[in-house]
Amino acid sequence: MITLKTEEEIEIIARACEIVAEVLDQIGDLVRPGVTTEELDRWAEERIRSHEGAMPAFKGLYGFPATLCTSINHEVVHGIPSPSRVLQEGDVVSIDVGVAFEGYYGDGAITLSVGNVEDDVRQLLEVTQRALRRGVEAAQPQARIGDISAAIERVGREVGYGVPRELTGHGIGSRPHEDPQVPNYGRPGEGLRLQPGLVLAIEPMFNMGSREIRTLADEWTVVTADGTVSAHFEHTVAVTHEGPRVLTVVPSKAG
Repeated sequence: MITLKTEEEIEIIARACEIVAEVLDQIGDLVRPGVTTEELDRWAEERIRSHEGAMPAFKGLYGFPATLCTSINHEVVHGIPSPSRVLQEGDVVSIDVGVAFEGYYGDGAITLSVGNVEDDVRQLLEVTQRALRRGVEAAQPQARIGDISAAIERVGREVGYGVPRELTGHGIGSRPHEDPQVPNYGRPGEGLRLQPGLVLAIEPMFNMGSREIRTLADEWTVVTADGTVSAHFEHTVAVTHEGPRVLTVVPSKAG
């Protein structure tokens, strides 16, 4: 069921998203060779809980055991933080975080380099981030979901990246995952018409190789089938009468 949010609800979601953005903005200072993904997870949980009324949205969600999803190199999404996962020079790590606040949710993701990375990997990150910007720009009132999807896919296809079809963005609000789905592939002019009050998590994921993916035995970690590197970026975005409003921003750095 599609639910449009009131201005008051969007402001609460925006507060949750500000905490998401703060975590993603600051965690880059901790991402370096020798750090474990468990250390990142522990820091993120403490940072979220330092805000009165805020809680990690992912911990316990559908049975997920941690605050962050930390996905390294060929891991696309849903990597589980662990004391045995030590970041190495040249890795990339995708960090996905959700925050629950006053009954509403915010969601965001970023892929970070660990030290120096190869030029083709750096390009993957830049292109995936550009696809997120294009997807957000397409989230205009009276446009359609397919306009967002096509804008994202076009950026990845131009470089020859694989675009997984099984993983999508989604609506968000009083639940962490709501209708509609927001695929990273599609055709302009198709799908749900966007109305002011719709809040979406837009999250392109591009693989350097094939679009094919598989899930590991832990039943969470999704990896590229061919072992190539993947990148993931995400914003929570409200559709307004004036256009898309990115909610996952640090207020002092907005604008």
